[in-house]
Amino acid sequence: MALSRLIVHEHLRGMGLAGLGAVVLLLVVGAYGALTLVPGWQALAQLREQTRQADDLLARVEQGSATVPVVPQRQLDEFHRRLPAQPEATVAIDKLYALAAEEHITLARGDYALGIDPKTHLARYQILLPVRGSYPQLRRFLHALLGQLPAVVVEDLELQRKRIGETDLSGRIRMTLYLSRS
Repeated sequence: MALSRLIVHEHLRGMGLAGLGAVVLLLVVGAYGALTLVPGWQALAQLREQTRQADDLLARVEQGSATVPVVPQRQLDEFHRRLPAQPEATVAIDKLYALAAEEHITLARGDYALGIDPKTHLARYQILLPVRGSYPQLRRFLHALLGQLPAVVVEDLELQRKRIGETDLSGRIRMTLYLSRS
């Protein structure tokens, strides 16, 4: 059944100014409820579900059928514990040169700078090494370096060939060795 515009107009005129204000107020309250209360109720339902899941996990951990999940802070502490200590920097650099020697790569005298990373508060040993070798040698060296020294980050690699026919490349590797300060 469709309402005629005339009937709606007559009802609105019959309500007067106070009735019209009440209708507008009801519309505002309805919009407020839809925009603020409904998302709050949804968030509350989500929190209740997370609490239920946490209770289920706690019960399974107490029974021994599940393990305690790793907390991000615990992961970070474990990462810091596995980093070489700052006094062991020379051992790590010796390992770097040993890996280069295994691949018969020439590492010229490099630049080294020790600093503290302001975000992580870790010791940061920045290394810039001129390098010379064939592409397969350099690739194996970098692969071994990253595999055996996980605290090293290769930040920049510049390689060039003097002439097209040459097999040796020359360039430089810029890397950072992160060390724990303990």
